[in-house]
Amino acid sequence: MAPLLLALIAGLPMGWALWAALVQALDASAWQALWADPQSLRAWGMTLWTGLASTLLVWWSVARLLANGFIRQKLASWLSLVPALLATPHAAMAIGLVLWLSPSGWALRWVSPGLTGFDAPPPWLTTQDPWGLGLILALWLKEVPFLLWVAATQMQREDLRRRWQAESALAQTLGRTPAQAFAQVVWPQLAPRLRWPLLAVLAYGLTVVDMALIIGPASPPTLAVLAWQWLGDADAAIQAQGVAAAGWLTVSVALLAACAVAVLQATVVLRRFARKGSLPHSAKGLHAAGLSGRPPLWPKGGSANPLHFLAGHPYRRMSWVWGTIGLAYMAVWFALAVGSVSGVWPFPKLWPSLWTGDAWAQVMASANTVWTTLGLAVASASLCLIWSIAWLETASHRWQQVLRPVWLLPLVLPSVLWVVGLYSIALQWHLEGQWLGLLLAHSVMVLPYVLLALEPAYRAVDPRQRALVASLGHGRWAYLARVKWPLLKRAITSAWAVGFAVSVAQYLPTLYVGAGRFATVTTEAVTLASGAQRSLMSAYAALQMLLPVLVFAWAAWLGRPRQFEKIGPMKVQT
Repeated sequence: MAPLLLALIAGLPMGWALWAALVQALDASAWQALWADPQSLRAWGMTLWTGLASTLLVWWSVARLLANGFIRQKLASWLSLVPALLATPHAAMAIGLVLWLSPSGWALRWVSPGLTGFDAPPPWLTTQDPWGLGLILALWLKEVPFLLWVAATQMQREDLRRRWQAESALAQTLGRTPAQAFAQVVWPQLAPRLRWPLLAVLAYGLTVVDMALIIGPASPPTLAVLAWQWLGDADAAIQAQGVAAAGWLTVSVALLAACAVAVLQATVVLRRFARKGSLPHSAKGLHAAGLSGRPPLWPKGGSANPLHFLAGHPYRRMSWVWGTIGLAYMAVWFALAVGSVSGVWPFPKLWPSLWTGDAWAQVMASANTVWTTLGLAVASASLCLIWSIAWLETASHRWQQVLRPVWLLPLVLPSVLWVVGLYSIALQWHLEGQWLGLLLAHSVMVLPYVLLALEPAYRAVDPRQRALVASLGHGRWAYLARVKWPLLKRAITSAWAVGFAVSVAQYLPTLYVGAGRFATVTTEAVTLASGAQRSLMSAYAALQMLLPVLVFAWAAWLGRPRQFEKIGPMKVQT
């Protein structure tokens, strides 16, 4: 009964919103107007280019970073740094990159006028560029830590880690190099486990709005930005065109997701084919060693793995990718910190001529904005965490497998489509412009991230622990409160912090469901990004980043391992 109730609690608003959006998206006249608009085809092409290019770069980088970390046993140290990168919102990252890459940005100030001769900002399209390179760079920097974190949590599971280390060691005894062992043994098993996070990266790259508004491209914009602009138009026909654009984005995501899943499934099929008769002698040795249920090695030097061109061989020099990402994040943080206290700053001076705290004073004066952000983030993250724990505790494995794609739909469907559906719910339930309506919208978007962060740790818990506790005369609640949840303390606090960060970063749901009556740190930062108030924009972006960083630090402190007093050797009296 409890699983059914939980499924209704989460599924009702999701299903209602999705149905309302799809009904509106089926307007034939709106689709005709969409394709009659000369901007649509170019915008769709730009969407495909930026989304696919950024996703492939992320996939390639994460595959090689994981191999490097697995071989050199650095995954644990990297995971300690990832939360700080995850805590940086997308909008803050885009604003920080603009402060560096714009024609009046810091990158050009470093070399002007000495190397360039510029005494004024040149008319260069370094941001809002028509090729979408700025957006691709921003998406790459933001999505690599996310996918790396999800993949590394899988590889840090005790059962998988020991098994894959043993198989990798055995492969190396059969003549494989460490890189080949990872590419041919570990990666084919890990890649299918990353299909949902990969689809989330792809969907976000195809449908992102706030980053595209800040860093471009502008001419043409992406289709998601066009849909956002049309949905905000006062003309009902133009609004319907925006809904049709959101529908077409959904179709595009679905088709590309199907292709990505097919590629991942091809890995499994080829592994099975190899196991049936085309195994090389060394791979048969793996099966003879007792690993018949595991994927075989591919032929030495072969390319039977369809993901082989991404997982690749030479991992030894891939630490530069992690170093580049780390330096980029530090540069963004530094730019936001300096920009938030800068006053007069003429080009090409490297440092501001005047330092001032006026921007922070204005931010603190708008206390309602900060409290609205905090309230929504704390409430939505807490509700989603409670639901996720209850679902994982009460639902059977079959229910979890069947309904898991439903709970993860907000990850892989365009945010503009969800906004249409959530706004329809808010109108029908009389929640438009209400705090409860905003909480509902944020919770729908936060839930899949919390569930995705918590589920691997829950699956890794040894079920024999409960039987052991029961044999000592304790019930289920004693087992949960004194054994299971304390063991999962780090995963639970991390999942809550992820939900908090996702809520803070919400832009479209806050803008539409809130009907403009609620301002958050993110909506203020994105709005100011189109203006000339560098210091105020930087202050809001820095605050947008600072809130999740503090929460991740607090979660890391709460989730630290328990320390036990050391007991000396017992003295036996004779």
